[in-house]
Amino acid sequence: MNLTNYRINTERLHKTIKELATFGKNEKGGLDRTTFTKAELAAREWLKESLINMNLQVKVDEAANIWARREGKASQLPAITFGSHIDTVPNGGQYDGALGVLIALEVMKVLEENKITTYHPFELVSFSAEEPNPFGLSTFGSRAITGRLKKKDIEQVIDSNGNVLTEALTRAGGDPDAFESAVRSPNEIGAYLEVHIEQGKRLLNKHIPVGVVTAITGIYREEVTVLGEANHAGTTLMEDRKDSLTAASEMVLALERVCSRYPENEVVGTIGKMNVSPNSANIIPAEVSFTLEIRGKTKEEIKEVLSLWEDEVNEIQLKRKIGLQRSVLLDQAPAPMSQLLIEQTEKVTKELGYESLLLGSMAGHDATHMASITNSGMIFVPSVDGKSHCPEEFSTIEDIEKVANVFLNTLLAIDQKLITENS
Repeated sequence: MNLTNYRINTERLHKTIKELATFGKNEKGGLDRTTFTKAELAAREWLKESLINMNLQVKVDEAANIWARREGKASQLPAITFGSHIDTVPNGGQYDGALGVLIALEVMKVLEENKITTYHPFELVSFSAEEPNPFGLSTFGSRAITGRLKKKDIEQVIDSNGNVLTEALTRAGGDPDAFESAVRSPNEIGAYLEVHIEQGKRLLNKHIPVGVVTAITGIYREEVTVLGEANHAGTTLMEDRKDSLTAASEMVLALERVCSRYPENEVVGTIGKMNVSPNSANIIPAEVSFTLEIRGKTKEEIKEVLSLWEDEVNEIQLKRKIGLQRSVLLDQAPAPMSQLLIEQTEKVTKELGYESLLLGSMAGHDATHMASITNSGMIFVPSVDGKSHCPEEFSTIEDIEKVANVFLNTLLAIDQKLITENS
């Protein structure tokens, strides 16, 4: 088998992208297809019907993940799994997540049309609730199958509208009572590969069509409370103030300054949420709390940025005579992608005559959790203007075609490579 002989049907793929984008379309031109909503459930039915029509073995597991299996020469071998998710953020775009599922669907069609028999079983997966959602449990499906989300974690969960998670999960085809039966063991899945839009401008700026992900960002998040002193805004002289907001503002700028020292290292810092108390026009702020987040592709980079920021914060604290309280909310380690999948993706990309770029993912994905049980990898499609999570989200069909062809042939290459390595 010539590993780079096969091509996806671009016109057909483009059609399915537009078709899926009708589910949840709103008056603003975006998609409201959040987890377990009416629109998302309708999209699930569309996907299941498309898979059943291909005579694939289709099942919905206890976490409501949708699976479609195509047998290989040796059904006992671990499956090569690929896919993404079809849920969106509110007023989201038509490519984030969905593109990975639709390219996976196209791969299955190409395999069937060309009567390609693989060694390993091939499994398409559409994970439940990858995006942040009203139930507060993102990467829901991938965490469930890797044992990182337990039955106890989903019980008694209710969104702000009073919707009960276990009831919504049941409507989607899941089984809350047997939730942990969704777990897949490492010997069941030989590799996982996911296509996703980049959600940034690195590929676009370099005019490179294929991004090969080396690691998925680590995320460090903490709650910081700055303690000052409330006083009359008119009668308290400037030198007598202990203003928590001006101190917090300096800390925000310090984080920006520290992160700006790492332009090529893909380290970013954000303070996107802040509460001011007593929040009155004529009272000096007594207390400010904010959420700090640092993302980077290595633990060392995150630790270094945090240390440099702490040095500046200590100086601010002494200068302004304010108190400080800090509490860690999240310390998620970066997830390196499989070297095997990176090498095979680069090799296939070169054979197809395209250029690729090694880069880290600055957003979290299902592939993060899959890396805990199998060889996990990601391929990025350029995002026009770097836009994501908005109606303007867009990738050209020319770039999508190139990445889809790389994806198809990389899966076939992995199928053979794993046999060679294990023989």
